Parts: sequence; C-alpha cells; structure tokens
Amino acid sequence: MIKKLITNIKNWSQKNPQEFWILVVILLISAFFRLYRISDYMTFLGDEGRDVIVVHRFITELHPPLIGPGTSVGNMYLGPLYYYMMAPALLLANFSPVGPAVQIAILGIITVWFIWYVFRIWFPTEKQNWGALIAAFLYAISPTVINFSRSSWNPNIMPFFALLSIYSIWQVYKYSNFRWLIVLGVSFACVLQSHYLGLLLAPTLFIFWLLTIRNLRIKSTVQFNKKFVINSIIGLGIFLLLMSPLLFFDLRHHFQNFDALKVFLASNKDIGFSFSTFASRFISTTEMLFANLIGGKNIYLGLSEIFVSFVIVIFLLKKRFSNPQLYLIVSWLLFGLLGLAYYKGAVYDHYLEFLFPIPFVLIGLLSKNILESRKIILKIFLFAFLVYLVVISILNNPPIVDPTFQLPRAISVAKVIQEKANGQRFNLASISDFGNRDVYEYFLLIWHTKIVDTDPSSLQFTITDQLFVVCEFPVEKCDPIHDSSAWITNFGWTKITDQWPVWGGTLFKLGHTK
Repeated sequence: MIKKLITNIKNWSQKNPQEFWILVVILLISAFFRLYRISDYMTFLGDEGRDVIVVHRFITELHPPLIGPGTSVGNMYLGPLYYYMMAPALLLANFSPVGPAVQIAILGIITVWFIWYVFRIWFPTEKQNWGALIAAFLYAISPTVINFSRSSWNPNIMPFFALLSIYSIWQVYKYSNFRWLIVLGVSFACVLQSHYLGLLLAPTLFIFWLLTIRNLRIKSTVQFNKKFVINSIIGLGIFLLLMSPLLFFDLRHHFQNFDALKVFLASNKDIGFSFSTFASRFISTTEMLFANLIGGKNIYLGLSEIFVSFVIVIFLLKKRFSNPQLYLIVSWLLFGLLGLAYYKGAVYDHYLEFLFPIPFVLIGLLSKNILESRKIILKIFLFAFLVYLVVISILNNPPIVDPTFQLPRAISVAKVIQEKANGQRFNLASISDFGNRDVYEYFLLIWHTKIVDTDPSSLQFTITDQLFVVCEFPVEKCDPIHDSSAWITNFGWTKITDQWPVWGGTLFKLGHTK
C-alpha cells in the first residue's frame, strides 16, 4: 500500500513538476510556521506538564499506563495511545517537552500534504489542481490550526487521523480496496483516544460501510465479499486491541469509565435537546468552525464562507449526483455539527479538530470551480477573497505574534525552586488558572531534586519541612496560606517564611507553624 503510494507520487511529480514545486513551497511555509522558535511558542500548561510526567515515568520506570488524560466531564479518561505515541519523541529529545511538540508539528505538516493529496484524488484535474493547492495552503497558514499544530496535546493528532479515517472508508466504498479497513481500525482508534467527540465520525463511517455491503450485493462477487468480511474482522480486531487498555482499566476499577459515561449521558446538565437552543447552537458552532479556522475569527467573514460553501456544495450535488466524495464530506460535516449542537457544554476550538480539514476542502472546491469557469468577475472576487484570507492569517502568526514563553518560564521558575530548596526534601503547589503545578514538577523530577508529592493516605511520610508555592497572579492577590489547593491544605498549618519574585509571578516558601 505504501509502496504503491510512493510510486504514484513519483509518477505524478514527473508529470506535474510545476504543481510539485508549488506543493514543496507550501510544505516549507507550513514547516516554518509550526517549527519557528517552537520552544517559545508552544503551549506548556497543566495538561502538557501532566502528560510529560506520565510519559517520563513510563519510560524510566517501565510502568505502562492503561488510561490516558482525564476528560473535563466527570470521571472519564481517554485511552493511553497518545502517551505511547509521545514516548519515542520525548526519549529522542532527551526528555525535553519540545520533542513531543516537534512530533505534533511534523504530523501537522504531513496533514497539509494529506489534504492536498486527498483533494487531488477526490477532485482530479488534467493540469495543476489549484483547488488542492489552495486548500493545503490555507490549512498551512491558518493561525488556529498552527496553534494546535505546535503543541503536544492529545486532541492535536485528531485532524490527521480523522481525515485518514474518512479517506480509508472512501477507499473501501469507492474502490473495494478492503485492506483500508485495517487502516480504518487503527486511525479511528487514534481519533477516539484523542478525544471522545471523535465518536461523531462513527455515523459517517458506518453508513459508508453499509453502502459498501449494498454495492457488494449488487455485484454478487463472492470473492470480494470474503475479503470484505475478513478485513472488516481484522480492522475491528485491531481497533478493539488498541482500545483494550481502557477495558482493562475499567475491569480493575469497577467500570469507572463506563459508569461515568452513563452518568454523563443521563444528565440534563451537559446534554439535552431543545429545538430552539439546538438550532442556535448548530448555527453558532458552524460559524465557529469556519470563522476560527479560515476567517481570522471574523464572524461575518465566517458567515459568508458558510453561505458560499453550502451553495457550491448544493450546486455540485445536483450537477454530479453520482459523486460520492461530496456526500462523504457533507455527511462528515453534518453529523459533526449536529452532534456538537446537541452538546450543551461550552464548545472550544479543540473540540472541532475532527472537522478541521472540511472548511479548507470546501474553500478549495469553491476555488477549483471558479477557476475552471469563464466568469472573470468571479475570478477577481476569488483572488481578492484569498488575498484577504492570507493577509489575515499572516498577521496572526509568528513572527508577527509574540511568543508566549510558557516553556522557558516554567524552566526558569523550576530553577529558582531547585536553588531555594538547597538539596532538601520539599513539597510543591501552585496557584494559577491552569493548574500549572505539573509544569514545574516535571523539571524538578528530571533534575533529580528531592520533590515529594503529598499523599493523604500517608501524610506522615510525604509531608516535608518546606512547601514551595508558585503564585501566577499579582502578588497582592496571592494568599498561599489560605488557598484551598489540596497540595497546600495537606501540608497543614503554615506560615510564609520567605518569598521571591519569579518570571510570571511570585514564589513563596512556607513552613509549619509551631
């Protein structure tokens, strides 16, 4: 399968040298925005700190995790697949968090190429496929996409694996290439262990799997039916194998995940159905998808993109009724938006990552059809529209946008803690909006300091004589003695024995009151 792909790309590059070199430039631009000063721009907050701690312990203590990161809902956990993906990158980077971030950036660059490749397969042209190049280029420079493409976080693998899942089922449906069912099993497991909202891909995948069965019955090809069944079983088996750590965890912990999922589904707090709110959320989520990904978070521009995209899709569906690619894209988009509209909780950009490729494919499709038409006015409009999108994107990307310096700041503060601990045992806490204790703990662990985590079941062994508290608020808003953090309350009655200004806040040293 891979050998055939490489051969096809080689043959294509020889026949289309101009498009090949344009694509190379797009990929280089994509690499620049994702890798430029990545250690300064990457996100490194509580979730990222927690992940590198888990993977570090996995590597150094050979303790394979059975669960992945916890979700924001209830007591549910994702699968551990992302932790296993992180491990080689963290090890190769000598335990620097930059390693997994670079891994995500490389996957983001591959996704740019994959969008171009899939578009070109779905909507071929005799000469340069400008639609594919435009879709890939806009994805390469999208500020929202770039922000998620240069940080190590489990949802950030979802755009690639969601597109791979969709492309796999299309290969099965369109070409009866049933080996792609195995790829589907792997890719969909990666999607689900990235974020549970990846479940919204399932209806589309299942529908086209059923349509494949219908096609096979029409053909009445027994040999193909056998291949289909065998590869379906293998693909499902691989999917279940990759998801099995979650099952083992539930068996060991009295079905904690399963019970949390039941509570979540039965709760009126987080999900529910009211037609007015449902319609409102459907519209707002659609606006969010297009505006945040392509329109520079401009709602009015996002609305215009939605309108034009849906007009062109409807036009093409009427014009090319037998084109399954359009139905696949529409199904993917609609099930995703309907599912997100049904969810009552707040919807964040990373919830949309399984839909990330769609707006760019639709804009590419719009561009392709306008460029193939003879209407000059439409081409002028398209050119102005694309220039505006490019300018908006460039102005919101590095190096114009200032870096966050989250990783260097965490290292700087951790060094101060290491120095002030003076080689003695100590506890650690933080006061912040993002639960950032783990970002400092990680470096203190890999530097082999004597940091001790308090354990409520054995406080007499895990409470030390000194507690360092990093407060990330202005000093006048910091009250470490009365803060409700468990890391502070477990330490017992305290008093401030010293304090120092640090990058981004204040470091307090607390001792026990006598």
